[in-house]
Amino acid sequence: MTATVTGPDFIAVQVRDVEAAAAFYEKHLGLRRTPASPPGAVVFATEPVAFAVREPLPGVDLDAVERPGLGVALWWRTSDAQALHDRLHAAGVPILKAPQDGPFGRMFTFAGPEGYAITMHDA
Repeated sequence: MTATVTGPDFIAVQVRDVEAAAAFYEKHLGLRRTPASPPGAVVFATEPVAFAVREPLPGVDLDAVERPGLGVALWWRTSDAQALHDRLHAAGVPILKAPQDGPFGRMFTFAGPEGYAITMHDA
């Protein structure tokens, strides 16, 4: 039997402070925690792929890198990229790339906890 790959099913980013990172995603993006998460992590009820913040894996030193996730593109859908940008900007969240129209509608990039670059685009 041949194995079939259907795509990503779970994404987790490593952070120094799991609770602070989870609070950021709850406060600024409105994410909601799942009822249960593994030790050292917070899993959010995101669709179609679950997203989590977690403690660094053994041997990972987040202080040894300029920016975690460098080279990884995290793109998320939102119902209104411009309104979300305006809210994040007003809250002092670092905006890495100003809103512009792109291949997926209105889009912008901000720095999440630990400096992960997250691009939001219209659904």
